Amino acid sequence: MQDSADGQPDGTATVQFPRPGFLASVFREFHPDQGQGQGGGQGQGLGPDAADPGPAAPGTPDDGAPGGGSSGGAASGDGPAEPEESIAAHGRAAALTHHRTLTVQAEHDRLADLLRRAALPVSAMDFESQLRHYEPRPYPADGPETGSEAEPRWADFAPAGPATADPDGAPARRLLDSGYQRELAQARLAHQRSLREWRTRRAEADNPAVDESRRVHEAAEEARARAVREYNESLEECRRAYRLSEPAAVESLLERALAAAETATQDLPAPCRAVFRPLTRTAVLDLDLPPLDLVPSLTGYRLAPDGDIVPVPRPPADRATDYLRLVARLALRALQAADAVDTDEILAGVVLNGWLREPGTAEPLCLVSVDADRDALARTRLLPPATPYEERDDEGVYADAEQDEALVRLRQLGAAVTPDPYGRVGVQPAAQAGAAVPAAPDLSANEFAQLVRDLLTRGGLAEWSVRLRGPAGLVATGEGAPGSALPGRWVVWASRGAEPVSAEEIATLAEAVQEESAERGLRLTTGRFADEALDLTGEESHRHIHLVDGDGVSELARTHLGLPLAAGR
Repeated sequence: MQDSADGQPDGTATVQFPRPGFLASVFREFHPDQGQGQGGGQGQGLGPDAADPGPAAPGTPDDGAPGGGSSGGAASGDGPAEPEESIAAHGRAAALTHHRTLTVQAEHDRLADLLRRAALPVSAMDFESQLRHYEPRPYPADGPETGSEAEPRWADFAPAGPATADPDGAPARRLLDSGYQRELAQARLAHQRSLREWRTRRAEADNPAVDESRRVHEAAEEARARAVREYNESLEECRRAYRLSEPAAVESLLERALAAAETATQDLPAPCRAVFRPLTRTAVLDLDLPPLDLVPSLTGYRLAPDGDIVPVPRPPADRATDYLRLVARLALRALQAADAVDTDEILAGVVLNGWLREPGTAEPLCLVSVDADRDALARTRLLPPATPYEERDDEGVYADAEQDEALVRLRQLGAAVTPDPYGRVGVQPAAQAGAAVPAAPDLSANEFAQLVRDLLTRGGLAEWSVRLRGPAGLVATGEGAPGSALPGRWVVWASRGAEPVSAEEIATLAEAVQEESAERGLRLTTGRFADEALDLTGEESHRHIHLVDGDGVSELARTHLGLPLAAGR
Protein backbone atom coordinates (compact mmCIF):
# COMPACT_ATOMS: atom_id res chain seq x y z
CA MET A 1 0.00 0.00 0.00
CA GLN A 2 1.46 3.40 -0.96
CA ASP A 3 1.43 6.54 1.17
CA SER A 4 0.56 10.05 0.05
CA ALA A 5 2.69 13.10 0.74
CA ASP A 6 1.05 13.79 4.09
CA GLY A 7 1.64 10.24 5.28
CA GLN A 8 -1.98 9.16 4.90
CA PRO A 9 -2.90 6.13 2.79
CA ASP A 10 -4.42 7.19 -0.55
CA GLY A 11 -6.68 4.12 -0.80
CA THR A 12 -5.78 3.28 -4.41
CA ALA A 13 -4.36 -0.16 -3.67
CA THR A 14 -7.04 -1.30 -1.30
CA VAL A 15 -9.41 -2.28 -4.10
CA GLN A 16 -6.87 -4.56 -5.76
CA PHE A 17 -5.43 -6.33 -2.69
CA PRO A 18 -8.27 -7.40 -0.43
CA ARG A 19 -6.43 -10.54 0.88
CA PRO A 20 -5.54 -10.40 4.60
CA GLY A 21 -1.82 -10.40 5.17
CA PHE A 22 -0.94 -9.43 1.62
CA LEU A 23 0.92 -6.27 2.61
CA ALA A 24 3.13 -8.15 5.07
CA SER A 25 4.00 -10.73 2.41
CA VAL A 26 5.04 -7.93 0.02
CA PHE A 27 7.46 -6.52 2.57
CA ARG A 28 8.90 -9.99 3.17
CA GLU A 29 9.56 -10.29 -0.57
CA PHE A 30 11.43 -6.97 -0.62
CA HIS A 31 13.38 -7.80 2.60
CA PRO A 32 13.93 -11.56 2.55
CA ASP A 33 16.61 -11.35 5.26
CA GLN A 34 14.25 -9.73 7.76
CA GLY A 35 11.27 -10.99 9.69
CA GLN A 36 12.65 -14.60 9.86
CA GLY A 37 13.08 -14.73 13.60
CA GLN A 38 10.70 -16.01 16.14
CA GLY A 39 8.25 -13.91 18.07
CA GLY A 40 7.84 -10.46 16.43
CA GLY A 41 9.16 -11.39 12.94
CA GLN A 42 6.19 -10.03 11.03
CA GLY A 43 5.76 -6.98 13.19
CA GLN A 44 9.43 -6.00 12.80
CA GLY A 45 9.19 -5.90 8.97
CA LEU A 46 6.43 -3.26 8.93
CA GLY A 47 8.29 -0.15 10.15
CA PRO A 48 11.43 1.70 9.06
CA ASP A 49 13.04 1.12 12.44
CA ALA A 50 12.70 -2.63 12.13
CA ALA A 51 15.70 -2.99 9.78
CA ASP A 52 18.22 -2.61 12.63
CA PRO A 53 16.75 -3.02 16.08
CA GLY A 54 20.06 -1.89 17.67
CA PRO A 55 21.20 -2.55 21.22
CA ALA A 56 18.75 -2.89 23.98
CA ALA A 57 18.02 0.25 25.93
CA PRO A 58 19.18 0.45 29.50
CA GLY A 59 16.75 -1.07 31.85
CA THR A 60 15.11 -3.02 29.11
CA PRO A 61 14.82 -6.75 29.69
CA ASP A 62 17.18 -8.78 27.55
CA ASP A 63 16.22 -11.85 25.56
CA GLY A 64 16.51 -13.89 28.65
CA ALA A 65 14.64 -11.45 30.85
CA PRO A 66 11.26 -12.48 32.09
CA GLY A 67 8.44 -11.27 29.85
CA GLY A 68 10.73 -10.31 26.99
CA GLY A 69 9.44 -12.92 24.60
CA SER A 70 5.83 -12.34 25.55
CA SER A 71 5.95 -8.60 24.84
CA GLY A 72 7.50 -9.24 21.41
CA GLY A 73 4.80 -11.78 20.62
CA ALA A 74 2.04 -9.33 21.53
CA ALA A 75 3.49 -6.70 19.24
CA SER A 76 3.75 -9.14 16.37
CA GLY A 77 0.19 -10.41 16.86
CA ASP A 78 -1.62 -7.08 17.33
CA GLY A 79 0.29 -4.95 14.76
CA PRO A 80 -1.07 -6.35 11.41
CA ALA A 81 -4.65 -6.83 12.63
CA GLU A 82 -5.81 -3.21 12.18
CA PRO A 83 -4.36 -2.68 8.64
CA GLU A 84 -5.89 -5.92 7.43
CA GLU A 85 -9.35 -4.89 8.65
CA SER A 86 -8.92 -1.51 7.00
CA ILE A 87 -7.96 -3.19 3.73
CA ALA A 88 -11.03 -5.42 3.85
CA ALA A 89 -13.31 -2.46 4.64
CA HIS A 90 -11.90 -0.48 1.71
CA GLY A 91 -12.43 -3.46 -0.57
CA ARG A 92 -16.06 -3.77 0.44
CA ALA A 93 -16.62 -0.02 -0.02
CA ALA A 94 -14.99 -0.10 -3.46
CA ALA A 95 -17.16 -3.02 -4.56
CA LEU A 96 -20.30 -1.24 -3.33
CA THR A 97 -19.22 1.94 -5.16
CA HIS A 98 -18.76 -0.01 -8.38
CA HIS A 99 -22.17 -1.68 -8.00
CA ARG A 100 -23.96 1.64 -7.47
CA THR A 101 -22.17 3.18 -10.44
CA LEU A 102 -23.32 0.28 -12.62
CA THR A 103 -26.89 0.93 -11.49
CA VAL A 104 -26.63 4.57 -12.54
CA GLN A 105 -25.12 3.53 -15.86
CA ALA A 106 -28.09 1.22 -16.45
CA GLU A 107 -30.41 4.21 -15.98
CA HIS A 108 -28.41 6.16 -18.59
CA ASP A 109 -28.62 3.22 -21.01
CA ARG A 110 -32.39 3.00 -20.54
CA LEU A 111 -32.76 6.72 -21.28
CA ALA A 112 -30.66 6.37 -24.43
CA ASP A 113 -32.84 3.45 -25.55
CA LEU A 114 -36.01 5.47 -24.92
CA LEU A 115 -34.63 8.36 -26.97
CA ARG A 116 -33.90 5.96 -29.82
CA ARG A 117 -37.30 4.25 -29.76
CA ALA A 118 -39.23 7.50 -29.36
CA ALA A 119 -37.75 8.66 -32.68
CA LEU A 120 -38.92 5.64 -34.68
CA PRO A 121 -41.25 6.42 -37.62
CA VAL A 122 -44.98 6.27 -36.97
CA SER A 123 -47.15 3.90 -39.01
CA ALA A 124 -50.26 5.45 -40.51
CA MET A 125 -53.49 4.31 -38.83
CA ASP A 126 -55.90 5.42 -41.53
CA PHE A 127 -59.15 3.68 -42.39
CA GLU A 128 -57.65 1.54 -45.14
CA SER A 129 -55.11 0.01 -42.77
CA GLN A 130 -57.86 -0.85 -40.26
CA LEU A 131 -60.02 -2.85 -42.65
CA ARG A 132 -60.32 -6.56 -41.85
CA HIS A 133 -60.39 -9.40 -44.37
CA TYR A 134 -62.16 -12.75 -44.02
CA GLU A 135 -60.49 -15.92 -45.25
CA PRO A 136 -62.58 -19.11 -44.84
CA ARG A 137 -61.01 -22.07 -43.08
CA PRO A 138 -61.94 -25.49 -44.57
CA TYR A 139 -63.32 -28.26 -42.41
CA PRO A 140 -60.39 -30.52 -41.40
CA ALA A 141 -62.05 -33.74 -42.64
CA ASP A 142 -63.34 -32.26 -45.88
CA GLY A 143 -62.49 -34.19 -49.03
CA PRO A 144 -64.29 -35.27 -52.20
CA GLU A 145 -67.99 -35.86 -51.86
CA THR A 146 -68.46 -39.50 -50.91
CA GLY A 147 -71.73 -39.83 -52.76
CA SER A 148 -70.14 -38.87 -56.05
CA GLU A 149 -66.87 -40.75 -55.41
CA ALA A 150 -66.68 -44.08 -57.18
CA GLU A 151 -65.23 -47.20 -55.60
CA PRO A 152 -61.52 -47.61 -56.36
CA ARG A 153 -60.99 -50.04 -59.24
CA TRP A 154 -58.15 -52.49 -59.58
CA ALA A 155 -57.65 -51.45 -63.18
CA ASP A 156 -56.52 -48.04 -61.98
CA PHE A 157 -53.75 -49.60 -59.86
CA ALA A 158 -52.64 -52.62 -61.91
CA PRO A 159 -49.12 -52.22 -63.32
CA ALA A 160 -48.33 -52.65 -66.97
CA GLY A 161 -47.02 -56.04 -68.05
CA PRO A 162 -43.24 -56.59 -68.35
CA ALA A 163 -41.55 -56.03 -71.67
CA THR A 164 -40.03 -59.13 -73.26
CA ALA A 165 -37.41 -59.67 -75.86
CA ASP A 166 -39.64 -62.15 -77.73
CA PRO A 167 -43.06 -60.63 -78.50
CA ASP A 168 -44.31 -64.02 -79.66
CA GLY A 169 -43.42 -65.69 -76.33
CA ALA A 170 -46.06 -67.18 -74.03
CA PRO A 171 -47.76 -64.81 -71.47
CA ALA A 172 -46.91 -67.17 -68.63
CA ARG A 173 -43.21 -66.47 -69.15
CA ARG A 174 -43.80 -62.72 -68.59
CA LEU A 175 -45.63 -63.36 -65.30
CA LEU A 176 -42.57 -65.09 -63.89
CA ASP A 177 -40.51 -61.83 -64.06
CA SER A 178 -39.40 -60.86 -60.49
CA GLY A 179 -39.59 -57.07 -61.08
CA TYR A 180 -43.11 -57.34 -62.35
CA GLN A 181 -44.14 -59.42 -59.33
CA ARG A 182 -42.84 -56.70 -56.95
CA GLU A 183 -44.75 -53.98 -58.78
CA LEU A 184 -47.84 -56.16 -58.73
CA ALA A 185 -47.61 -56.67 -54.95
CA GLN A 186 -47.20 -52.93 -54.31
CA ALA A 187 -50.16 -52.13 -56.55
CA ARG A 188 -52.38 -54.59 -54.67
CA LEU A 189 -51.42 -52.98 -51.35
CA ALA A 190 -52.19 -49.50 -52.68
CA HIS A 191 -55.54 -50.66 -54.04
CA GLN A 192 -56.51 -52.26 -50.72
CA ARG A 193 -55.49 -49.12 -48.76
CA SER A 194 -57.49 -46.85 -51.06
CA LEU A 195 -60.48 -49.16 -50.87
CA ARG A 196 -60.31 -49.18 -47.07
CA GLU A 197 -60.17 -45.36 -46.88
CA TRP A 198 -63.11 -45.10 -49.27
CA ARG A 199 -65.19 -47.41 -47.10
CA THR A 200 -64.20 -45.43 -43.98
CA ARG A 201 -65.34 -42.18 -45.57
CA ARG A 202 -68.63 -43.72 -46.51
CA ALA A 203 -69.13 -44.86 -42.94
CA GLU A 204 -68.23 -41.42 -41.54
CA ALA A 205 -70.59 -39.69 -43.93
CA ASP A 206 -73.48 -41.54 -42.30
CA ASN A 207 -72.21 -40.70 -38.75
CA PRO A 208 -74.42 -38.08 -36.97
CA ALA A 209 -71.46 -36.86 -34.87
CA VAL A 210 -69.51 -35.94 -38.01
CA ASP A 211 -72.49 -34.11 -39.42
CA GLU A 212 -72.87 -32.13 -36.17
CA SER A 213 -69.16 -31.24 -36.14
CA ARG A 214 -69.38 -29.98 -39.69
CA ARG A 215 -72.46 -27.89 -38.85
CA VAL A 216 -70.64 -26.34 -35.85
CA HIS A 217 -67.67 -25.50 -38.07
CA GLU A 218 -69.85 -23.91 -40.73
CA ALA A 219 -71.71 -21.87 -38.08
CA ALA A 220 -68.42 -20.62 -36.62
CA GLU A 221 -67.17 -19.62 -40.07
CA GLU A 222 -70.40 -17.79 -40.76
CA ALA A 223 -70.06 -15.92 -37.46
CA ARG A 224 -66.48 -14.94 -38.35
CA ALA A 225 -67.54 -13.65 -41.74
CA ARG A 226 -70.45 -11.72 -40.19
CA ALA A 227 -68.15 -10.13 -37.55
CA VAL A 228 -65.68 -8.98 -40.19
CA ARG A 229 -68.48 -7.62 -42.35
CA GLU A 230 -70.09 -5.73 -39.46
CA TYR A 231 -66.75 -4.30 -38.36
CA ASN A 232 -65.96 -3.03 -41.85
CA GLU A 233 -69.44 -1.54 -42.12
CA SER A 234 -69.02 0.28 -38.81
CA LEU A 235 -65.59 1.46 -39.93
CA GLU A 236 -67.07 2.79 -43.14
CA GLU A 237 -69.76 4.57 -41.12
CA CYS A 238 -67.01 6.17 -38.98
CA ARG A 239 -65.25 7.21 -42.15
CA ARG A 240 -68.36 8.95 -43.45
CA ALA A 241 -68.73 10.75 -40.11
CA TYR A 242 -65.06 11.67 -40.20
CA ARG A 243 -65.41 13.16 -43.68
CA LEU A 244 -68.33 15.21 -42.35
CA SER A 245 -65.98 16.54 -39.61
CA GLU A 246 -68.07 15.15 -36.77
CA PRO A 247 -66.02 15.68 -33.58
CA ALA A 248 -66.60 12.21 -32.12
CA ALA A 249 -65.42 10.46 -35.29
CA VAL A 250 -62.35 12.67 -35.73
CA GLU A 251 -61.35 12.36 -32.08
CA SER A 252 -61.78 8.58 -32.16
CA LEU A 253 -59.52 8.27 -35.19
CA LEU A 254 -56.90 10.60 -33.72
CA GLU A 255 -56.75 8.86 -30.36
CA ARG A 256 -56.48 5.48 -32.05
CA ALA A 257 -53.53 6.73 -34.08
CA LEU A 258 -51.91 8.29 -31.00
CA ALA A 259 -52.28 5.05 -29.05
CA ALA A 260 -50.71 3.07 -31.91
CA ALA A 261 -47.76 5.45 -31.95
CA GLU A 262 -46.97 4.53 -28.32
CA THR A 263 -46.30 0.86 -29.11
CA ALA A 264 -42.56 1.49 -29.52
CA THR A 265 -42.32 2.85 -25.96
CA GLN A 266 -44.89 0.90 -23.99
CA ASP A 267 -42.63 1.06 -20.93
CA LEU A 268 -42.91 4.86 -21.02
CA PRO A 269 -46.56 5.84 -20.51
CA ALA A 270 -47.26 9.08 -22.37
CA PRO A 271 -51.03 9.17 -23.04
CA CYS A 272 -52.34 11.80 -25.40
CA ARG A 273 -55.95 12.98 -25.61
CA ALA A 274 -57.51 14.77 -28.57
CA VAL A 275 -60.28 17.37 -28.89
CA PHE A 276 -61.48 18.43 -32.34
CA ARG A 277 -62.92 21.89 -33.02
CA PRO A 278 -65.03 21.86 -36.18
CA LEU A 279 -65.22 25.66 -36.18
CA THR A 280 -61.52 25.98 -37.01
CA ARG A 281 -60.92 22.34 -38.09
CA THR A 282 -58.16 22.12 -35.50
CA ALA A 283 -57.23 19.26 -33.18
CA VAL A 284 -55.99 20.16 -29.70
CA LEU A 285 -53.80 17.40 -28.22
CA ASP A 286 -52.98 17.11 -24.52
CA LEU A 287 -49.80 15.06 -24.04
CA ASP A 288 -48.86 13.80 -20.57
CA LEU A 289 -45.10 14.16 -20.19
CA PRO A 290 -42.95 11.60 -18.35
CA PRO A 291 -41.86 12.36 -14.77
CA LEU A 292 -38.76 14.45 -14.23
CA ASP A 293 -36.95 11.72 -12.28
CA LEU A 294 -36.82 9.56 -15.41
CA VAL A 295 -33.59 11.34 -16.37
CA PRO A 296 -30.69 10.25 -14.10
CA SER A 297 -29.46 12.97 -11.75
CA LEU A 298 -26.09 11.31 -11.08
CA THR A 299 -23.08 10.42 -13.16
CA GLY A 300 -22.03 7.68 -10.76
CA TYR A 301 -20.36 7.24 -7.36
CA ARG A 302 -16.79 7.62 -6.15
CA LEU A 303 -14.90 6.41 -3.12
CA ALA A 304 -13.60 9.24 -0.92
CA PRO A 305 -10.17 9.00 0.80
CA ASP A 306 -11.88 8.55 4.16
CA GLY A 307 -13.80 5.53 2.81
CA ASP A 308 -17.20 7.21 2.30
CA ILE A 309 -19.23 6.54 -0.89
CA VAL A 310 -19.94 9.94 -2.45
CA PRO A 311 -22.51 10.48 -5.28
CA VAL A 312 -21.32 12.43 -8.33
CA PRO A 313 -24.19 14.69 -9.51
CA ARG A 314 -24.71 15.67 -13.14
CA PRO A 315 -24.69 19.33 -14.21
CA PRO A 316 -28.29 20.63 -14.04
CA ALA A 317 -28.09 21.90 -17.63
CA ASP A 318 -27.15 18.43 -18.94
CA ARG A 319 -30.05 16.82 -17.13
CA ALA A 320 -32.52 19.44 -18.41
CA THR A 321 -31.19 18.94 -21.95
CA ASP A 322 -31.78 15.18 -21.82
CA TYR A 323 -35.33 15.67 -20.56
CA LEU A 324 -36.13 18.20 -23.29
CA ARG A 325 -34.68 15.87 -25.92
CA LEU A 326 -37.13 13.18 -24.83
CA VAL A 327 -40.03 15.65 -24.68
CA ALA A 328 -39.25 16.87 -28.20
CA ARG A 329 -39.36 13.34 -29.60
CA LEU A 330 -42.65 12.55 -27.90
CA ALA A 331 -44.19 15.79 -29.18
CA LEU A 332 -43.01 15.25 -32.75
CA ARG A 333 -44.25 11.66 -32.66
CA ALA A 334 -47.75 12.79 -31.63
CA LEU A 335 -47.80 15.49 -34.31
CA GLN A 336 -46.75 13.08 -37.03
CA ALA A 337 -49.30 10.49 -35.90
CA ALA A 338 -52.07 13.07 -36.24
CA ASP A 339 -50.77 14.19 -39.63
CA ALA A 340 -50.37 10.65 -40.97
CA VAL A 341 -53.89 9.56 -40.08
CA ASP A 342 -55.53 12.63 -41.68
CA THR A 343 -55.56 11.22 -45.21
CA ASP A 344 -58.73 13.12 -46.16
CA GLU A 345 -57.24 16.46 -45.03
CA ILE A 346 -59.94 17.28 -42.52
CA LEU A 347 -57.51 19.02 -40.15
CA ALA A 348 -56.37 22.56 -40.85
CA GLY A 349 -53.91 22.48 -37.97
CA VAL A 350 -52.90 20.83 -34.70
CA VAL A 351 -52.22 22.37 -31.30
CA LEU A 352 -50.18 20.22 -28.90
CA ASN A 353 -49.65 20.99 -25.22
CA GLY A 354 -47.25 18.92 -23.12
CA TRP A 355 -48.33 18.77 -19.47
CA LEU A 356 -46.29 17.72 -16.46
CA ARG A 357 -48.62 16.22 -13.86
CA GLU A 358 -46.93 15.72 -10.51
CA PRO A 359 -48.51 14.10 -7.44
CA GLY A 360 -49.47 16.62 -4.82
CA THR A 361 -49.92 19.52 -7.24
CA ALA A 362 -53.37 20.90 -7.96
CA GLU A 363 -52.73 22.10 -11.52
CA PRO A 364 -50.56 20.55 -14.23
CA LEU A 365 -47.65 22.55 -15.65
CA CYS A 366 -47.35 23.17 -19.40
CA LEU A 367 -43.73 22.64 -20.49
CA VAL A 368 -44.14 22.70 -24.28
CA SER A 369 -46.80 24.08 -26.62
CA VAL A 370 -46.95 23.82 -30.42
CA ASP A 371 -49.34 25.57 -32.82
CA ALA A 372 -48.74 24.03 -36.26
CA ASP A 373 -50.81 24.42 -39.43
CA ARG A 374 -51.15 21.83 -42.20
CA ASP A 375 -48.21 23.09 -44.24
CA ALA A 376 -45.89 22.98 -41.25
CA LEU A 377 -47.03 19.47 -40.35
CA ALA A 378 -46.31 18.27 -43.88
CA ARG A 379 -42.69 19.35 -43.42
CA THR A 380 -42.29 17.75 -39.99
CA ARG A 381 -40.48 14.42 -39.73
CA LEU A 382 -39.07 12.58 -36.77
CA LEU A 383 -35.35 12.44 -36.19
CA PRO A 384 -33.89 9.29 -37.82
CA PRO A 385 -32.46 7.04 -35.09
CA ALA A 386 -29.15 6.58 -36.94
CA THR A 387 -28.34 10.30 -37.16
CA PRO A 388 -25.36 11.03 -34.88
CA TYR A 389 -25.17 14.09 -32.71
CA GLU A 390 -22.40 16.54 -33.39
CA GLU A 391 -20.41 17.32 -30.26
CA ARG A 392 -17.81 20.05 -30.15
CA ASP A 393 -15.32 20.59 -27.37
CA ASP A 394 -15.37 24.38 -27.68
CA GLU A 395 -19.09 24.71 -26.90
CA GLY A 396 -20.80 24.83 -23.57
CA VAL A 397 -23.26 22.53 -21.92
CA TYR A 398 -26.07 23.84 -24.12
CA ALA A 399 -24.42 22.61 -27.33
CA ASP A 400 -26.36 19.33 -27.45
CA ALA A 401 -29.67 21.09 -26.91
CA GLU A 402 -28.97 23.55 -29.70
CA GLN A 403 -27.85 20.84 -32.12
CA ASP A 404 -30.47 18.21 -31.26
CA GLU A 405 -32.52 17.86 -34.42
CA ALA A 406 -35.77 17.06 -32.65
CA LEU A 407 -35.57 20.26 -30.59
CA VAL A 408 -34.53 22.27 -33.64
CA ARG A 409 -37.51 21.03 -35.66
CA LEU A 410 -39.84 21.65 -32.76
CA ARG A 411 -38.66 25.25 -32.50
CA GLN A 412 -38.99 25.66 -36.26
CA LEU A 413 -42.69 24.98 -35.77
CA GLY A 414 -42.81 27.99 -33.46
CA ALA A 415 -43.04 25.86 -30.32
CA ALA A 416 -42.73 27.39 -26.89
CA VAL A 417 -40.38 25.20 -24.81
CA THR A 418 -39.59 25.64 -21.13
CA PRO A 419 -36.02 26.82 -20.46
CA ASP A 420 -35.80 24.93 -17.16
CA PRO A 421 -38.11 21.95 -16.58
CA TYR A 422 -36.54 21.14 -13.20
CA GLY A 423 -37.11 24.72 -12.09
CA ARG A 424 -40.83 24.23 -12.90
CA VAL A 425 -40.81 27.09 -15.41
CA GLY A 426 -43.96 26.76 -17.50
CA VAL A 427 -45.03 28.20 -20.85
CA GLN A 428 -48.33 29.66 -22.01
CA PRO A 429 -50.44 27.06 -23.86
CA ALA A 430 -51.23 28.05 -27.43
CA ALA A 431 -54.83 26.93 -26.90
CA GLN A 432 -56.77 25.02 -24.29
CA ALA A 433 -58.50 21.74 -25.10
CA GLY A 434 -61.90 23.03 -24.07
CA ALA A 435 -65.24 23.18 -25.78
CA ALA A 436 -65.69 22.26 -29.42
CA VAL A 437 -66.99 25.82 -30.04
CA PRO A 438 -64.60 28.01 -28.07
CA ALA A 439 -64.61 31.72 -27.43
CA ALA A 440 -62.42 33.90 -29.59
CA PRO A 441 -59.75 34.49 -26.88
CA ASP A 442 -59.40 30.69 -26.50
CA LEU A 443 -58.30 30.24 -30.11
CA SER A 444 -54.66 29.78 -30.99
CA ALA A 445 -52.92 32.14 -33.39
CA ASN A 446 -53.27 29.65 -36.26
CA GLU A 447 -56.89 28.96 -35.37
CA PHE A 448 -57.78 32.64 -35.42
CA ALA A 449 -56.00 33.15 -38.74
CA GLN A 450 -57.78 30.10 -40.21
CA LEU A 451 -61.14 31.34 -38.91
CA VAL A 452 -60.72 34.79 -40.50
CA ARG A 453 -59.60 33.25 -43.78
CA ASP A 454 -62.56 30.86 -43.91
CA LEU A 455 -65.02 33.64 -43.14
CA LEU A 456 -63.72 36.00 -45.81
CA THR A 457 -62.97 33.47 -48.56
CA ARG A 458 -66.46 32.04 -48.24
CA GLY A 459 -67.72 35.59 -48.46
CA GLY A 460 -66.03 35.95 -51.84
CA LEU A 461 -62.52 37.16 -51.03
CA ALA A 462 -60.04 35.00 -52.98
CA GLU A 463 -56.25 35.06 -53.45
CA TRP A 464 -55.69 35.27 -49.71
CA SER A 465 -52.16 36.28 -48.70
CA VAL A 466 -51.04 36.74 -45.09
CA ARG A 467 -48.48 39.53 -44.65
CA LEU A 468 -48.14 39.61 -40.85
CA ARG A 469 -49.38 37.24 -38.18
CA GLY A 470 -49.00 37.15 -34.43
CA PRO A 471 -50.79 35.96 -31.29
CA ALA A 472 -53.08 39.01 -31.32
CA GLY A 473 -54.10 38.97 -34.97
CA LEU A 474 -53.00 39.26 -38.61
CA VAL A 475 -52.72 41.53 -41.61
CA ALA A 476 -53.53 40.04 -45.03
CA THR A 477 -54.57 41.00 -48.53
CA GLY A 478 -57.21 39.50 -50.76
CA GLU A 479 -59.07 40.17 -53.96
CA GLY A 480 -62.71 39.52 -54.67
CA ALA A 481 -64.28 38.88 -58.04
CA PRO A 482 -66.56 41.53 -59.56
CA GLY A 483 -70.14 41.00 -58.48
CA SER A 484 -69.19 39.17 -55.27
CA ALA A 485 -69.92 40.40 -51.78
CA LEU A 486 -66.34 41.69 -51.47
CA PRO A 487 -65.28 42.93 -54.92
CA GLY A 488 -61.89 44.49 -55.61
CA ARG A 489 -58.60 44.38 -53.71
CA TRP A 490 -58.76 44.49 -49.91
CA VAL A 491 -56.39 44.95 -46.98
CA VAL A 492 -57.66 43.05 -43.94
CA TRP A 493 -56.57 43.76 -40.37
CA ALA A 494 -58.09 41.27 -37.91
CA SER A 495 -57.44 41.20 -34.17
CA ARG A 496 -58.88 39.89 -30.96
CA GLY A 497 -58.76 41.45 -27.54
CA ALA A 498 -60.75 43.28 -24.91
CA GLU A 499 -59.37 46.74 -25.71
CA PRO A 500 -61.53 48.79 -28.12
CA VAL A 501 -60.07 49.63 -31.52
CA SER A 502 -58.89 53.23 -31.58
CA ALA A 503 -59.02 55.85 -34.31
CA GLU A 504 -55.25 55.65 -34.74
CA GLU A 505 -55.56 52.04 -35.88
CA ILE A 506 -58.17 53.03 -38.45
CA ALA A 507 -55.81 55.70 -39.79
CA THR A 508 -52.98 53.16 -39.95
CA LEU A 509 -55.17 50.78 -41.96
CA ALA A 510 -56.04 53.57 -44.38
CA GLU A 511 -52.33 54.16 -44.97
CA ALA A 512 -51.78 50.44 -45.59
CA VAL A 513 -54.59 50.42 -48.15
CA GLN A 514 -52.89 53.24 -50.02
CA GLU A 515 -49.47 51.52 -49.89
CA GLU A 516 -50.87 48.23 -51.20
CA SER A 517 -52.76 50.00 -54.00
CA ALA A 518 -55.94 48.41 -52.68
CA GLU A 519 -59.47 49.72 -53.02
CA ARG A 520 -60.87 48.96 -49.59
CA GLY A 521 -59.83 48.08 -46.09
CA LEU A 522 -61.50 45.82 -43.55
CA ARG A 523 -60.91 46.20 -39.80
CA LEU A 524 -62.19 43.10 -38.00
CA THR A 525 -62.13 42.60 -34.25
CA THR A 526 -63.75 40.20 -31.82
CA GLY A 527 -64.23 43.10 -29.41
CA ARG A 528 -65.66 46.57 -30.17
CA PHE A 529 -64.68 49.92 -31.69
CA ALA A 530 -64.14 53.17 -29.86
CA ASP A 531 -66.48 56.05 -30.62
CA GLU A 532 -63.64 58.01 -32.23
CA ALA A 533 -63.00 55.14 -34.64
CA LEU A 534 -66.67 55.00 -35.61
CA ASP A 535 -66.72 58.75 -36.19
CA LEU A 536 -63.57 58.56 -38.34
CA THR A 537 -65.03 55.95 -40.69
CA GLY A 538 -68.04 58.18 -41.13
CA GLU A 539 -65.89 60.83 -42.78
CA GLU A 540 -65.57 60.97 -46.54
CA SER A 541 -61.82 60.24 -46.49
CA HIS A 542 -62.25 56.96 -44.60
CA ARG A 543 -65.49 55.59 -46.00
CA HIS A 544 -63.52 52.90 -47.86
CA ILE A 545 -62.65 51.39 -44.46
CA HIS A 546 -65.23 48.85 -43.31
CA LEU A 547 -65.65 47.67 -39.73
CA VAL A 548 -66.72 44.30 -38.29
CA ASP A 549 -67.03 43.97 -34.51
CA GLY A 550 -67.47 40.90 -32.30
CA ASP A 551 -71.19 40.55 -32.98
CA GLY A 552 -70.50 40.75 -36.69
CA VAL A 553 -67.83 38.04 -36.46
CA SER A 554 -70.28 35.75 -34.66
CA GLU A 555 -72.91 36.40 -37.32
CA LEU A 556 -70.43 35.67 -40.13
CA ALA A 557 -69.45 32.40 -38.44
CA ARG A 558 -73.08 31.38 -38.13
CA THR A 559 -73.84 32.35 -41.73
CA HIS A 560 -70.79 31.02 -43.58
CA LEU A 561 -69.60 28.21 -41.32
CA GLY A 562 -72.86 27.11 -39.75
CA LEU A 563 -71.29 27.23 -36.28
CA PRO A 564 -71.55 29.80 -33.48
CA LEU A 565 -68.61 31.67 -32.00
CA ALA A 566 -68.46 33.30 -28.60
CA ALA A 567 -66.78 36.55 -29.60
CA GLY A 568 -65.64 37.55 -26.11
CA ARG A 569 -65.84 36.77 -22.44
